[in-house]
Amino acid sequence: MFAEYFEQFLDSFKDAICITDHDGVVVFLNERHSELTGIPRESLLGKSAVEMMRHGLFDMVINPEVVKTRQSHSSIQHANGRKLILEGTPILDAKGNVAFVITFIRDVTTLADLKRKLAIQKKLLDTFQTIDDRAYAKYPMEIHSPAMRRLYTQIDHIADTDATVLITGETGVGKDVIARHIHSVSPRSEKSFIKADCSSIPENLIETVLFGYTGGTFSGADRQGKVGLIEAASSGTLFLDEIGELPLAMQSRLLRLLQDREIMRVGATSPTRVDVRIVAATNRDLDRAVRKGDFRSDLYYRLKVAVIKLPPLRERRADILPMAHGFLDFFCAKYKRSMTISPEADEALLRHSWPGNARELENLIQGLVVTGGKGTIGVRDLPFAPRTQRSSERECDGSLADVDIEGRTFKEIMLDIEGGILRRAIDEFGSVKEVSRRFGINRSTIFRKLREAGGGTEDGDSG
Repeated sequence: MFAEYFEQFLDSFKDAICITDHDGVVVFLNERHSELTGIPRESLLGKSAVEMMRHGLFDMVINPEVVKTRQSHSSIQHANGRKLILEGTPILDAKGNVAFVITFIRDVTTLADLKRKLAIQKKLLDTFQTIDDRAYAKYPMEIHSPAMRRLYTQIDHIADTDATVLITGETGVGKDVIARHIHSVSPRSEKSFIKADCSSIPENLIETVLFGYTGGTFSGADRQGKVGLIEAASSGTLFLDEIGELPLAMQSRLLRLLQDREIMRVGATSPTRVDVRIVAATNRDLDRAVRKGDFRSDLYYRLKVAVIKLPPLRERRADILPMAHGFLDFFCAKYKRSMTISPEADEALLRHSWPGNARELENLIQGLVVTGGKGTIGVRDLPFAPRTQRSSERECDGSLADVDIEGRTFKEIMLDIEGGILRRAIDEFGSVKEVSRRFGINRSTIFRKLREAGGGTEDGDSG
């Protein structure tokens, strides 16, 4: 009864089954075997498995090993473009000799592909973990001034396309906010927004950070390679902040991305196509940089498709108070405070020149909320009040008044003062590089003094 249904029974298996006799001659194959190998079973029945291997039908067989050892044996075989796992089991006769070998063949090609895709997804997730979108929530979208209303109308038209965008403006005007807004109202809004700060990535790492690398490219690297920020932004938007600081060697590689929509990972031998929208930002005069030879003219004209020039805060004063009160609401909620701004302080905020633009306003309000012990922010709480201008000597005196000198050496006190000045300069000028240029000291010196003073840097997060 059972023998009548034997073939149908074996055909129901999801694994392929091959049965050979003691001499390795094929006596049975189920239907799944033909599906995996691409060879009709009628062509294999009665043939020697070893002879078929010699003629190139298979790259290996396990029957002889099973017959020789009378033990189960497993191996991997490649056939018809598939990766197969073979598990051979001996069928013994009454004397303990191998009468038949039944081999189960399992296709693991799909499993291997799934494992590879999961590895790629993990690398993407690892890359995304370097992205911090929390800063975007700090910025109230206030567009009360006529200049900003016109600008946002222009932005809405640009966002609906895939055109490359170049955002220009002074440090701290909020170029980062505009870039994120372009992405949020674009057809790519459901995809990734990836920010790459060209001024803060070390020059010796920027190539691998942006373009990624293949496995085994250099010692200590991930054996399977790593996705760069450009690939991580595929189907979405890549924001290249402070693109004017990009080294010339990287400028040529970025040009290829804009021209051909292709990138080459470090160590790769073939390019990878990417579908990504580029939004770039700079506070530099790129026209001047091109004339000086610091920036490639061909890349500049590729970037200069849709140009958005952000006006400084002093030229859009109608936005100052709505932004100030928006920041106040945000930081009061964050630090669980309840504070307001007096009418006199509002007037002082309006009169201030705001050389640090929106970043200066944000940092001022945050500092007042953190240090404020009362419910109302008055004129006397503002560092530029009661006068709109203070001399650098008065600012230094004010800083010295806040320095703790009890039980400290002169060197410790001076390190504290230097650290405070450098942190303030970074906030005002937007980046360590700009502070280095203005103060005439090396960037390494700035980093060292900040470390010694116990502080880090935030090298121009807001553009």
